[in-house]
Amino acid sequence: MKRTLTILALGAGLWAGIAGTALAAAEVSLARFDCGTPQAPTPVNQRFSDTFAYGDLKLQFVFSCYLIKHGDDYMLWDTGHAMNAPNVAPKTSLVDYLKQINVTPDQIKYVGISHYHADHTGQIASFPKATLLIGAKEWEAISSPKPAQGVNFKPFESWIKSDSKVEALPLDKDVFEDGTVVVLRTPGHTPGHSSLLVKLAGMGTVVLSGDAVHFRENLDKVGVPAFNYDRAQTVASVERLKSIATNLKATIIIQHDARDIERLPVFPAFAK
Repeated sequence: MKRTLTILALGAGLWAGIAGTALAAAEVSLARFDCGTPQAPTPVNQRFSDTFAYGDLKLQFVFSCYLIKHGDDYMLWDTGHAMNAPNVAPKTSLVDYLKQINVTPDQIKYVGISHYHADHTGQIASFPKATLLIGAKEWEAISSPKPAQGVNFKPFESWIKSDSKVEALPLDKDVFEDGTVVVLRTPGHTPGHSSLLVKLAGMGTVVLSGDAVHFRENLDKVGVPAFNYDRAQTVASVERLKSIATNLKATIIIQHDARDIERLPVFPAFAK
């Protein structure tokens, strides 16, 4: 009888611990930054669809990156253009944005990078204390002795030299191990491209696309840009994102489409 009571007591204690953990789940919020200056609208038919799906459509591309607050921890998703990028440089740096809420670069725990292109990686050097989360094949390209054309490797010097910490991800990554922030493997645009899933208590699930798609019509018609690394992987990744959106009733935010990013409040406001 004593043994039974002891087991029951242990079980009750374990359940109480699990329930306590669930009750103490971290609050998650999400804000967007303008991380580059848009240029004039450009025709997208030839360059962004190898099946010429968009006719005379012209679009103005925007450049966005994001701050996720998970309890007391901060994570950046993409870092936009560099402040010295010709014509497209942001008007405000990420460091200066963060000052508005009294957050220093050293307080950023993670920087997630969707892929190695310059409009997504330009300001990462400002956050050397952060752990870099990046697709394994992206990291392989960045850290190569002779990076290929288009691989923006220079801002990653601290991580390449092992002065900063990097997690090269071969698969999805549950960042805070509670399902609220997940790096998704979505290759095709580049070899190790990633997207980001964020679960918000109020707004619901949000998926930040990186460059898996570039604008709404690109998502609807599964157009594959001529410059993408792999066509089949691109199509599979787009279908994955659309299935996730359906199954989780998620909102896909296409990071280069002004119509999409406006679904999220601009910093210093946060979606919750």
